[in-house]
Amino acid sequence: MTVPTERGNGGDGGDGGTSGSDDSNDSIDGPHQGQSLVTAGTELESADAAMVLVHGRGATARSIIQMGSEVHRDGLALLAPQAQRNEWYPNSFLAPVESNEPGRTSGLQAISDAIEVANEAGVSTDRILVLGFSQGACLASEYVARNPQRYGGLAALSGGLIGDEIEVADYLGGETAADLDGTPAFLGCSDVDPHIPEERVHETASVLEELDADVDTRIYEGMGHGVNEDELEAVASMVATLVEE
Repeated sequence: MTVPTERGNGGDGGDGGTSGSDDSNDSIDGPHQGQSLVTAGTELESADAAMVLVHGRGATARSIIQMGSEVHRDGLALLAPQAQRNEWYPNSFLAPVESNEPGRTSGLQAISDAIEVANEAGVSTDRILVLGFSQGACLASEYVARNPQRYGGLAALSGGLIGDEIEVADYLGGETAADLDGTPAFLGCSDVDPHIPEERVHETASVLEELDADVDTRIYEGMGHGVNEDELEAVASMVATLVEE
């Protein structure tokens, strides 16, 4: 595995080849644009697949790259955007959406920018797994739901969709709108997580299922706020499927 390196990230942004979203906008230049993109794993230019990893509040891109290293396989590039001041948005993900702007929208753009970097290196979006933990899991699940197409996968560890209320209809764009086309989605969380209500995990699963994702939801009794071995094994299995296809 390569040593993590950093790429400069300009503020122009990009939509990463996604569709069906009001949140992807080439003109976005928020607090997280211009931050570094940390890369590791297989060199992107020779990778067969990629994982975009989104860190939690108070953590760093380099720290979540270490999680990625635990499930890495040859052929997988790792890319982790960095939040300004190590925080994607200021308030709880259960607060009204507007109270977490512009960080939320800027964070969604940071994921889009990372996907675009992989796309430009020849890795198509259907071979990109988006993973996040905690605040990063909230942002990752929100991004995939707001930008429906086929991804290599979604892994949301201790997180869920963002907002004080979740309405399935808000994520659906009508009969002709894009969907997730069978994207595998793994949602893992504790039943007593102090930050993530179990009900929000189930609400997130419902939205993803309506968008035609293949959802695996696992609720762990008494785990608290963290990541366990079963979750890492589930993500490792998703990675193995991507690089072996």
